[in-house]
Amino acid sequence: METDIAWPSEWLRGVLGACVLRILSDGPTYGYEIATRLAAAGLGTVKGGTLYPLLGRFEEAGWVEVEWRPGDGGPGRKYYALTDAGRSEASAVAARWAQFTDTTRLLTDPLIDPRKA
Repeated sequence: METDIAWPSEWLRGVLGACVLRILSDGPTYGYEIATRLAAAGLGTVKGGTLYPLLGRFEEAGWVEVEWRPGDGGPGRKYYALTDAGRSEASAVAARWAQFTDTTRLLTDPLIDPRKA
């Protein structure tokens, strides 16, 4: 579902952690693949200067484990995998985000469809 919409950066900062945790819930992966999946989902290009510090914070929080794997004919890659704590955090963040979007939609949907006022 790639999109050409330039989402406001403050929106992306707010949801990026939840989206990265969601991608990591599918199994170990590396930064470039995470960024590719975010773009394919419609969030646009997420730069390494944004993504890698976030992954570092996840590692410091104990939500991800990091493993270097040799590359296929190229440099090695740093793979990120959710820990048990990371899986718990991913579920908690998804639930909080769903509640937040439900709340904000109550405020904003009437601007789209006045019948919802």
